[in-house]
Amino acid sequence: MNSTTPGASTNSTIPSILIVGYLDTCVFNINFLFGLPTHSYIIWLIITGAGSGVASEFFILNLSVCEIGNCLDLLFFVLVNWISDLQPLANFLLGLSIAGRPLFQCVMCVERYLAVVHPVTFLKFKPLRYRVICCTAAWIIILGSCLCCMITLMLNNINGHTWFFMMQFLLVFSIQLFCLVAVLRALKQSGPGERGRKREEENYTKRRAFYIILITTVNIVFAYVPIIIAGVFIILINQYIWTFWAPVICFALAGFVHPVLYLHRMGKLSCLCFP
Repeated sequence: MNSTTPGASTNSTIPSILIVGYLDTCVFNINFLFGLPTHSYIIWLIITGAGSGVASEFFILNLSVCEIGNCLDLLFFVLVNWISDLQPLANFLLGLSIAGRPLFQCVMCVERYLAVVHPVTFLKFKPLRYRVICCTAAWIIILGSCLCCMITLMLNNINGHTWFFMMQFLLVFSIQLFCLVAVLRALKQSGPGERGRKREEENYTKRRAFYIILITTVNIVFAYVPIIIAGVFIILINQYIWTFWAPVICFALAGFVHPVLYLHRMGKLSCLCFP
């Protein structure tokens, strides 16, 4: 009889993408411990009316709900090495990371693009019902992504899973980058000639918005470019490599940027020296 440890016998039945190391476990636990209460606090602020209202922050509300699911998925990624019954749930919730966060961030970037570059069009689509329609369509896509992730990972289809998340990331990354660059260019242009205090306030607002958009642009590059490059290598060698987890860690940590910016805007993180 061959003697094997329970951990080894469990890991032998788990797709290689779900097996994480010690460094990944630490990062995922930190993401869960800090991400879950942070996004729960944001949802509480929006629902209780402490912010600008549910209508204007509806996309952020949905993003935080999605991020809570991502935090739980990271926890399941760690636990699945010991509790193999969590494997289907971990596979399913992975679709939240692949489609959920990118979709809602993309919708928010498009909204900022319309608000700055096409303000007349933005005013037409500002009511809550249009945001509800966009979020409903996004959640339908996310559900399809969750099912696709579960099927491809259960079948251990490396190329299928990699092409699936790469195409989504490339599409969303391209749209976000176009919108953010267009907003940065628009904010760099000087406004109509006004003098005095009103002009100074306008310049301060534009400068503050410019830095926030710049931080968001750097964040999406940090989140998407490494994981896209890793996906190319995975397709070329037709197997998951241990270095794939480094881009995944970048993607996980990048999820803290939006909640930090929101809490700072709400005055809850006044210690940060943002412009």
